[in-house]
Amino acid sequence: MPDHDTSECLSSYADVLAGELLDTWTSSHLTADDKDDLAELTDRIWDLDMVAASLAEHPLQQAAVLSRPDGAQLVLMDRHDERDGFLVAAIAPHVLPDEAYRGVPEPNGIALTDDPFLGAEQVTNDLLVRYDRALDQARYNALDGIQPSQPDRVVLTWQPDGSIAAAPADDRARAVLVAHGFDQDPRSGICRLSGDDTQAQARALREISPRLDALGIGTALQHPAGRITPTTTVSVPPVPADPGTPATRSR
Repeated sequence: MPDHDTSECLSSYADVLAGELLDTWTSSHLTADDKDDLAELTDRIWDLDMVAASLAEHPLQQAAVLSRPDGAQLVLMDRHDERDGFLVAAIAPHVLPDEAYRGVPEPNGIALTDDPFLGAEQVTNDLLVRYDRALDQARYNALDGIQPSQPDRVVLTWQPDGSIAAAPADDRARAVLVAHGFDQDPRSGICRLSGDDTQAQARALREISPRLDALGIGTALQHPAGRITPTTTVSVPPVPADPGTPATRSR
């Protein structure tokens, strides 16, 4: 079990590191009493190099978790060698399905000096560059062909089964979609609107556009060919005579 001084050092280092990194990061500390959290954290550490080797011999007894609002997380842990400082590694988001990580290189962790200001430079210029790249690729894999949305625009994508899917960039847009009949996948965050009732589908599309517009969020409709038409009002195709046959959607 880490002694009090070691625990305080790790926590203080993490607080300084979080304040020095770009964007907004917060820090939380896990102690030996948080056994379940430490075990779950260990399973999510995104590393197959020095951090994995260290964990194989020295299971986590404490750790500091740094979190960014977009879901990115880093873990700071003790290094068990003759040198001062800590190890830091990326954490794989638990909201993404396992398939999203296939073919994505691990953003392996790095060793930091005992100077948190220099450590922040190391993380920014090395680990975060690789971590953000890996995150982007994994998130794209999870979209399964769905065009990602931006904070100021929701992209709606027709699916082969007649449904419409979107990957909202924030909770405001997600709440509007869910309120109008979209089902959200809790792991990927993707929202889908069934095409079983095309009249209800068309009505929902007409209603969400002004709701999003009031929030300063535009909408865009992506057709199967990949062409995106940015708009503030989604163009809804005519409802076919047979609701079960989306004949007006050119594929």
